[in-house]
Amino acid sequence: MKFGTERTRALLDHVGKPDERLSGALIAGTNGKGSTGACLSSILRAAGHNVGFMPKPHLVSYTERIEVNGTPISEDDFVATLASLRPALDWVSSRMGPPTEFEMLTVMAVTYIAARADLLVCEVGLGGRLDATNALDLGVAVITNVALDHQKYLGDTIAEIAREKAAIIKRGDHVVTACEGEALEIVEARAASESGQLWRLGSEIEFSASSRGWSGFELSVSGPGFEHHDLTLPLLGDYQPANAALAVAAAHLITEVTGEHVRAGLAATRWPGRLQIIGERPRVILDGGHNPAALKRAGAALRELIGSERLVTVFGMLSERDPVQLVAALKTLRPDAVVFTEPASAHGHVIAADRLAGIYGSSASAEPHAEVALARAVELAGPDGNVLVCGSLYLVGEILALRD
Repeated sequence: MKFGTERTRALLDHVGKPDERLSGALIAGTNGKGSTGACLSSILRAAGHNVGFMPKPHLVSYTERIEVNGTPISEDDFVATLASLRPALDWVSSRMGPPTEFEMLTVMAVTYIAARADLLVCEVGLGGRLDATNALDLGVAVITNVALDHQKYLGDTIAEIAREKAAIIKRGDHVVTACEGEALEIVEARAASESGQLWRLGSEIEFSASSRGWSGFELSVSGPGFEHHDLTLPLLGDYQPANAALAVAAAHLITEVTGEHVRAGLAATRWPGRLQIIGERPRVILDGGHNPAALKRAGAALRELIGSERLVTVFGMLSERDPVQLVAALKTLRPDAVVFTEPASAHGHVIAADRLAGIYGSSASAEPHAEVALARAVELAGPDGNVLVCGSLYLVGEILALRD
């Protein structure tokens, strides 16, 4: 990692500033960035726009990180785009040091998307202030929420992390947020200092939602100049309506959208790897929440759906996070059994399955191979039970690839 936007900005400038042809939204936050981005991209497509989307990270293929109108870049176009940037990469490298993989990816994505789309929805990678994506100014800044995560890089307090994320707000930006408490105060101050228009969930933006069980939610969203009722959202998790409400508000700030655009866009939203059902008897659910707040929220939402049904979890995590904190969050799901494993795609950056089992204690077992761990969990759950694969997007992607 090399933090800062200088190399990214230099690369974009050297290839003709393709980002200046794009408007849209830059989305930061501890949790919900991807879901909000998926909802927003779908609404904008329903409104007739060609929309680029830069989600992070990928689940199965690296090409998922660069999308136009819901379709990932092809491998051939990925190679061709990188090749076309080689002179710029060499030029910046000779003057500012080699760009990082993420900086190159950011410039590749913007270059590819700018030639094919008029709007861009970009998910911030880590934090905000020093993330490569912060070289972009798309006109709308969305900050979903702030919780403790990546403290090694962002700070040990909510206030420190909030300041990092609020730094994506640039002069004159429209700002949409669901932050609360101290984090909200910091976002408000940043928006005021940059003369930005601020819409807050629970204030300027209001929503209500009712569960449709495994089908998702029915919701209403209103804000300055808009009011939408009888919307359907197929995503699971009682936190998803709030993400959808942020997306609806952001869409109104980006372009003209009608009630039908919003209705069609939300109904068509898909976001793999987030309480995604991939099997029945037993029901197998994937969720990529990989910090304590996300894991607890997903777990509570799942328990609301399954009630007292048997639950077995398959859990693996990366070494950059605190295993004691995540294992404690896992226990709040009240699983009947846990099979700890190690995602092979994150080799060298995982915490050993037997170490995690030792931290967890009783009702836990270890199986380093994810496919074998899933088979064991399916057996433990029985045909009427549930298996939740969680703890790491790498693990979720690995299981998803096995099932495809």
